[in-house]
Parts: sequence; structure tokens; C-alpha cells
Amino acid sequence: MAAESPKDEVDTCLSCHGEKGTEKKLPSGETRNLFVDRAVFEKSVHGAKLGCTGCHPGYQEMPHPERPAKDAQEFRAGFRDLCKSCHFANYTKALDSVHFAALSKGNSAAPFCSDCHGAHDIARPNEPRTKISDTCSGCHSGEAEAWAKSVHGETLAKTNSADVPVCTDCHKSHAIHDPRTQTARLHSPEVCAACHKDEKKMAKYGLSAKVYQTYVGDFHGRSASLYAGQTKAAEKVIAVCTDCHGFHEITRTDAAGSGVLKANLQKTCARCHPGAPPNFPAAWLSHYEPSPKKAPLVWATALFYKILIPLMIGGLVLQILLHLWRVVVNK
Repeated sequence: MAAESPKDEVDTCLSCHGEKGTEKKLPSGETRNLFVDRAVFEKSVHGAKLGCTGCHPGYQEMPHPERPAKDAQEFRAGFRDLCKSCHFANYTKALDSVHFAALSKGNSAAPFCSDCHGAHDIARPNEPRTKISDTCSGCHSGEAEAWAKSVHGETLAKTNSADVPVCTDCHKSHAIHDPRTQTARLHSPEVCAACHKDEKKMAKYGLSAKVYQTYVGDFHGRSASLYAGQTKAAEKVIAVCTDCHGFHEITRTDAAGSGVLKANLQKTCARCHPGAPPNFPAAWLSHYEPSPKKAPLVWATALFYKILIPLMIGGLVLQILLHLWRVVVNK
């Protein structure tokens, strides 16, 4: 018998599954809804491109073979591996994620493919981009709420711009690592730098593209970079971007509640430097580069050493060469 086209297969399957109220009762007493809305499915990215058995192999026969699932969680788990036949690269990345690690430890509520992308209503994940944070909020409501009120969340809500980071820009989409680890913490400046050292992108918003460059040039950034290259990082490295700016609740730097606003900076520094006096933040140039207008003394000192050090080294090398020349001549 010739295989049905995807459209014909969908027509066949929906002759039963297109009836509202179609469900399966499990041994636990729970029921699973088996109804599929044709209009919703046809609008999905799979739609007419993929028949039902593309994701449900072996169900061409009637009656369908029984699936040994005792409860809803086990029934749901039976669909976790179905995406890998077409999306193997992303599937393998997900196996290294914090979500799969939680599943492996027995947390059956941890999400996998269909929990984030849906089942019969799968759409492109970034259309609109706000859908990404809405999806993550299903499990991470507190973080999503804080992000929505942040400078990132508010800007995205107003513009839907691809410039604005959503959850997956910072945490990735499939290979999501545990952000609470020291390794993730040390890597966080590079995550921020993905946008904040992009000159064209920052120019649109009147922001400096040298914040990462100036960060890695000071004590905090240098120490974080040093420990980031070690297999056993220090217990705590101070400070990375999130220590001063926050995580999901990042505000404009000139907002009243901003931790880096001049009026609040002493309190922010005191988190790591207990007893910091009122003038303590003045020892830090923030993300500015020294110039004749900004920190002229620091700029002049740096310029002095840039001239002095090459002259000293050059003079020393010249003295050695002259000495060698005299030794050769006097032989």
C-alpha cells in the first residue's frame, strides 16, 4: 500500500483526533487530552510539511499499539526523544543542558523539547521575540517578571527590536548551563560583551562600546579573566557585571534605583568592601577611559609611563649594544 501524503495522513488522523473530547485514561486515573485542532496545526511550522507519523512513528496501524504509561508524567516522557530524528544537533545540545540534568536526577517537571516549543502548535520561537521570555516564564516566573521591568524588557516591549536580549541570548536555547555555578559567573562578562562591545549596536542607543574593554583592563576584570582560565576557579571573584548591575532586573544606569548611580555606588561597593567610606567609589574610573577631560591626572601618568618605559628599555638596549661594539673594536 502506498504511503499517504502528509495532508492525507493528517486528514485520516484527525477523523478521530479532530473530535473534541478525545482522550486517553491512564492506569493512575489521570486522563490525557488527544484532541488536535486542525487550524492550529496547519498554522504551525510543521503543518502540511510533516504528517502525523513523522513524530508518532508506528501509529499507522489501527487500532494503535498501546503505550505502557502508568501516569501523565510517564506518558509525557515518551515523547521526549521524538524530535531528534530531524533536529539531532539541537537535541544533543539539550542533553548537556541544566534541564536534562534535572530530568536525569528524577525531576519529571523539568522541561524538554515540547515543553518549550509546544507539540501541535509549534511556531518559530522568535516570532514575536517576546514569546521567548513568555515561554521561560512558565517555570521561571520571578525572573521573567524582573526582566520585564528591566531596561531590556521594557525596550523589547516597546520596539520588539532584535538588538534587545531575551532569555536565550544570555542563557542559550538548548545547551543551557546552570547560571549558579562559578564557571558561569566568570563567563558572564563575555555574555554581556556579546552586545556591549558591538559598536554599531551601542551607537543606536548612545551607549559606550568600551565597557568590556575597560572592565578587563581594571583589577576586577583582570582577576576574573585569570581565574576563568583555570580548571578550579576561586571560590569568589569580585566583581563581574552582575555584581554591580544585577541579573534580570538591570535598569538604566541613570535610573533612581540603579546600583551604579553615583548616589548608590558606595552601597553597591560595600557589598564586597564592608566599611567602604563615602569617597571609596571615587578611586574607580567606572567604564571611562582616562582622558585630558576625564581623570586628567591618571591620563597624564599613563602617558608619562608610556613614554618613559620605552625610553628606558631602548636606552638599556642601546647601552648593551655600544658596550658589545666597544669590546669587539678593542680586540
